[in-house]
Amino acid sequence: MSRCMLGRTDANRYFLVVETQKEPSMRFTDSIFASLLEPINRRQFQTVVDGSDGDAYDKSFKSWDHLVALIYAQLSGADGLRRLVAGFNANSQHHYHLGTDRLSRSTLSDANARRPVGIFSQTFARLSAMADRQMRCEGAEMVRLIDSSPVPLHKVCSWAAWNGRIRGMKLHVVYDPLADIPTAIEVTPANVNDVEIGRQVPIKAGTTYVFDKGYCRFDWWQKINDTAAFFVTRAKTSIRLRAIKHRTNRKRKGDGFKVIADDEVVLASKGDSRLPIPLRRIKIRRENGGVVTLLTNDLARTAVEIAALYKSRWQIELLFRWIKQHLDIRKFLGTNENAIRLQILAAMIAYLLLRIAARANCVTMLPLRLAELVSQFLFTRRSIATITKPPPVNPSRRQQRGSPDQMELCYA
Repeated sequence: MSRCMLGRTDANRYFLVVETQKEPSMRFTDSIFASLLEPINRRQFQTVVDGSDGDAYDKSFKSWDHLVALIYAQLSGADGLRRLVAGFNANSQHHYHLGTDRLSRSTLSDANARRPVGIFSQTFARLSAMADRQMRCEGAEMVRLIDSSPVPLHKVCSWAAWNGRIRGMKLHVVYDPLADIPTAIEVTPANVNDVEIGRQVPIKAGTTYVFDKGYCRFDWWQKINDTAAFFVTRAKTSIRLRAIKHRTNRKRKGDGFKVIADDEVVLASKGDSRLPIPLRRIKIRRENGGVVTLLTNDLARTAVEIAALYKSRWQIELLFRWIKQHLDIRKFLGTNENAIRLQILAAMIAYLLLRIAARANCVTMLPLRLAELVSQFLFTRRSIATITKPPPVNPSRRQQRGSPDQMELCYA
C-alpha cells in the first residue's frame, strides 16, 4: 500500500513523497481435518509401511492416501465409495496440505481388499500409547475395562461366521475409563469366545481388570492374582460358592445401588484346588430392584468402591455406541473381510484422534458430539479449540479514509 504526500523546501519548492506500507501477512491456518491428522508421525508410518511391504500392489495409491481416505470416511459419515470419493475430491484445494491426491473408486476398492491390516493396527497401537502418555494422571489407580461388541454382517457376507445369534465379526476392546481411550483392540470372527481374547491381554501389577461374566475362566483369574493384579467380574449362576467369612460395611449405599451382602467365599464344587486364591462375593441391589452378584480377589477396597468399579463399565458402552453409529451395515465400504477389518481399525484410529485433539485443545464434550461437530467443519480452516464457538456477528474492521487507491496530498 503506497501513500503520496507533497512536501516543501525552504526555497518554496515542492516535491512528492511516496510512502510504501507493507500489507499485514496472513497467518496460515490448517483445516480441522489436517489438524486432527497431526499426531500421526509420517516418518514412523512410512517405516511401518516399508516393513510390511504395504505399497507392493497399489504403488499409485499409497498407504498414507488410503489411511487418510478411510479416516475421512469415518469423520464425514460417508456411507459408500461414491459419496466418499465425491466428497474428498470436491475439496482438492486441501489435498496438498494433507499429502494426498485425488481418489479413484476402483483403486480404493482394490486397496481395501489387498492392503495389509497390520499397517492400520500398528498405527492404532502408536496412537494409543501416545494418548495414554498425554492423559495419564499421576497417582490415579489403574483400571482396565474388557468387553466385546458384535459387528453384524447378516446375509451380505456369506463368509462371515455364525455364533448362534448373529452372523458377522466381533470387536474386542481393552479400555481405560480414566483417560477415556481404548488401549488395545482385536477383530475376530463372531464365534470366537470372549475369554480366549481376554487371556491374551498383558497383565500389569496393581491394575484392576473389570469384565462381564462372559470372561469366566479360573486359570486366567489365577494368573491375574499371581501377577499382583485384581479383577472384578459378575458371577455366573452356575458357579457354586460357600461363604466362609462375613464382612461388615459401614457404608452400603452407592450411586444407584445398595450393598446387601459382602462375604469371603470359596468354591463349593470339586474345583476348589483349581482356584487357590482369595475370593470375595458382593451382592448389590439396584434402584430398579434387580440383584447383581460380583466376584473379586480384592480384599482391600470397600464393597461400595468395588460395585462402583463394575458400574463404570457403562463407559465402554458409550464407545461401542460411537462405533455402531459410524459402522452401520449400510456404511461398509466393502464386503470382503479385509475391507471390514480396515474400516473398523480406521474408526478406532479416528476415535483416538478425536480424543487426542480434545485433550490438546481443552474441548470438554462427549466424543460423539465432537464427531458430529467435526463432520460439519472438516475442511474449514479454523482451530479445533474454537470449534464450539460461533463466529463473531459484527467483526471489527479497520476503517479507511476514502478509497485505498486515492492519492493523499498533505500541505505544510
